[in-house]
Amino acid sequence: MDKLSYNCIIVDDEPIAIRVIKNHLSEFKNMQLVGECANAIEAIEVLSKTKVDLIFLDIQMPQITGVEFLKNLNPAPKVIFTTAYRDYAIEAFELDVVDYLLKPISLVRFSKAINKFYQRVTENTQVSEKEDKSESANHIFLKADKKLHKVLFNEIIYFESFGDYLIVRTETGKITVKERISHIEEQLPRQQFIRVHRGYLVSVQKITALLPGLLELGKYKIPIGRSYKQNVEKLVR
Repeated sequence: MDKLSYNCIIVDDEPIAIRVIKNHLSEFKNMQLVGECANAIEAIEVLSKTKVDLIFLDIQMPQITGVEFLKNLNPAPKVIFTTAYRDYAIEAFELDVVDYLLKPISLVRFSKAINKFYQRVTENTQVSEKEDKSESANHIFLKADKKLHKVLFNEIIYFESFGDYLIVRTETGKITVKERISHIEEQLPRQQFIRVHRGYLVSVQKITALLPGLLELGKYKIPIGRSYKQNVEKLVR
């Protein structure tokens, strides 16, 4: 793991449930229990003072339920629900929790939940590293005519897709590459480029005007796809 230890808290109004989770946690040396809370109010106090990576959260608690508590956390640590009730499973996963454990919780099932947490942390780290890398770069290499062309982001006007091929329109001309637009989109900094149509990806700084159903990029007019319209309008407001 990239991190030696993870801080976690237990939020549950049942002392027996807390004891079971504590016993299971003792098997995982990199999980550090930094708080035991009987309700959401106590948990809020702990979160205000301590960096927490994972919450073991009961659902049925007095005053504020676990679901209500999680909905009001922003940003929220990773959460594993621990409950005696099946009824909230769908709502829980809509809140993007790591796992949903039914009491009584066995060590085997608990271990699976911890492994899901490790996997989620690893995935988030990889995404962050990828985004940091793309945001710090100022160019992309594109293969065409049997050579790699170094193209600066600030010279790109737009990408236009033709199946497995792309036309890359720049300030000095165009390059045709064998590449899918979705793959190129993954390599570009999100703050500098926006998908405006299934076949077009444009440079935000090159946008000069918004027309009905079209974006103007200097002398070029690019269609706006219906499913992309809302994102484009938010960008240019």
